[in-house]
Amino acid sequence: MTSYAAFLGHQPHLSIAELSATIPDLAIRRIVHGYTKGSSRTVIIFDSALTLDPAYLSTLGGTVSIAQGVPAAIHTDAVPKLMQSDVANVRGKVTFALRTMGMEPKAVRDLYRRCKEQLRKAGRPSRYVGTDREPAPAILLHDAGLITGKHGRELTVIMDKSNDEEFLWIGRTVAAQDIEAYVKRDMKKPVRDTTVGLLPPKLAQIMLNLGAWLTGRTAVKEETRRRSSLVIFDPFCGTGVIPLEALLRGFPILASDKSQKAVTGCEKNLEWIRKEEKIFKKDVPSTVWKQDATRPFELKTKPDVIVTETTLGPPLSGRPTQKDVQAWKRENEETQRGFLQAVAQSLPGTPIVCTWPVWYLRKDHAYLEKAWDAVREAGYEAVLPPNTELGENRRMSILYRRPDQFVAREIVMLRPRKM
Repeated sequence: MTSYAAFLGHQPHLSIAELSATIPDLAIRRIVHGYTKGSSRTVIIFDSALTLDPAYLSTLGGTVSIAQGVPAAIHTDAVPKLMQSDVANVRGKVTFALRTMGMEPKAVRDLYRRCKEQLRKAGRPSRYVGTDREPAPAILLHDAGLITGKHGRELTVIMDKSNDEEFLWIGRTVAAQDIEAYVKRDMKKPVRDTTVGLLPPKLAQIMLNLGAWLTGRTAVKEETRRRSSLVIFDPFCGTGVIPLEALLRGFPILASDKSQKAVTGCEKNLEWIRKEEKIFKKDVPSTVWKQDATRPFELKTKPDVIVTETTLGPPLSGRPTQKDVQAWKRENEETQRGFLQAVAQSLPGTPIVCTWPVWYLRKDHAYLEKAWDAVREAGYEAVLPPNTELGENRRMSILYRRPDQFVAREIVMLRPRKM
């Protein structure tokens, strides 16, 4: 088993669910919490027999970086010599970085100065990227060649003094998110509809991974074996965020929407990403059509899993009123009922990952309630991956919300109920 550390995104509970869904033998050893410039950060330390590399991280939406542990390193004094050893084959000036958790800025500054001095004594000119308070951003790790090790190295140091014990973990950063790739497919795709809630590409990735878990498959196994037979159906496709992310994974796509404008936008975005990434239709097919998702589906190919953002209601620029929420809630619950009945009738047994809205009022927030009755009537039950904490009100779901949002997403994972 190899020890890993994963720096999680701003929704750590969702990130842990995604890791649990994609790594079958995930064994969590420790969860460390910290703060940077007032923002909380979470690192999960775990063991796995699998090789986790940049290709794997590129399929994750909830993890910022991954480091692989160095078994022999039991004290920070080992870091300078480890750095020297790791950059021995680097030509010219060395670029190095430290990604830390639980260390005071003064201690970080002292450590990178000791690394620089160690390299100087070995005759290696060097430069440090990042600061004593902030690690180098992921984009810089890629640009500076620190992930591949071609031009240098980033070492990860995690300290934790909780539970009245001192804990130290040291490793090498082996993967980091490609921020430029996310910006490109989020902001530069030809069609963006800002009149509806824009599903972030990273959340779409997470939902696809949760969907793969529902089918009994995992991202690691699929990528390692280079198999791409997981057929994804998005019946509320909008302009195609989920279909686009699925296409990048090599998953065949079925997508529909009741709006012709959305269908046209989805088709344009899929055609764009095909040209950008050279994904040919003969290799990864896709079909997009107009259909109301509350009506039975007539599909020649049955999907392996449905992954979709159903509807969040109207976009909000302020907190909604109780009266408005009650009206939206009734309408949304009818949509969920119609959708689930359509699936039960025409695609029985197909697992579902979907989002439901949660409205944030001034003193409370409103969830869908009757939708759970529709789930049971359609023959489904809600499930969660291992290590996933129940959401608010002990609901079998995972909440996704940024602090400034008035409508959150409740991610619900449904599988056919065992009789």
